[in-house]
Amino acid sequence: MNQFGKVSGVKLRAGLAGGRTVLTDVSFTAPYKIMKPFEKPDGGIQVMPLCASAGIMSGDLQQFEYEVEEGANLELLSQSFEKIHRMEEGSAARTVSARVAKNACLSYYPQPVIPFAGSAFDSTMEIHLEDESSRLFLMDILSCGRAVSGERFAYRRFSSRVMIWRRAELIYRDNCRYEPERMAMEGLGMYEGFSHMANIFLTVPDPVSGSGRQLLDEIRALLEDAADCENGVSLTASGDLAVRILGNRAQTLQNLAEEIKKKWEVFL
Repeated sequence: MNQFGKVSGVKLRAGLAGGRTVLTDVSFTAPYKIMKPFEKPDGGIQVMPLCASAGIMSGDLQQFEYEVEEGANLELLSQSFEKIHRMEEGSAARTVSARVAKNACLSYYPQPVIPFAGSAFDSTMEIHLEDESSRLFLMDILSCGRAVSGERFAYRRFSSRVMIWRRAELIYRDNCRYEPERMAMEGLGMYEGFSHMANIFLTVPDPVSGSGRQLLDEIRALLEDAADCENGVSLTASGDLAVRILGNRAQTLQNLAEEIKKKWEVFL
């Protein structure tokens, strides 16, 4: 809980009305509120939770719950880079849970995270897909910290656990825990001299048809032409795709993620 002894967060449900996606249930607690949704040409909506706080502080506990009903299309954005402030002691935590129904689509597309020196943050995300027609585009970008201020990998801890289920079967799990004082964050298998890392997971609507392999080839071709970054894309055991990109500018990774998302949307 934060210094006021409360849990902060957002809970919302998206459904269909007249062939278009609308919010059917919304609740939030300070410092959060919801901006009026932006309508998309395809009938979906973009929703941006707004936060009056300057960032994440020691003791903060956040809970986000999202539900996308059958046929709905919800894209979640964030208003600015996520700043995790210095913490003399303690830590902050966030949990995100989401359910995506049949023929529904969820895109989780927040701005990059900046962990300040001395910060400690733990994130847990669980997403449940009802079946193969449930679509998901999930992205996060983590920076090394405020590099220009001499805070390159100066945070105490950043942990992130992501679990995705389809038909109650675990299809993806990513468990990262970075403690720079104990790890060679610049070394092989970590950031390898880069300052930003993007993780992307995207479902493939019909793995049996071979569309996953086709999309994988298109994404690989896109990434092969990308300058100033290292990357890889894998076809998972479930037939979905996982992408990881290392770079030195958040904007570079965001632009690549946007291009990947455009290619993915062609297959929907």
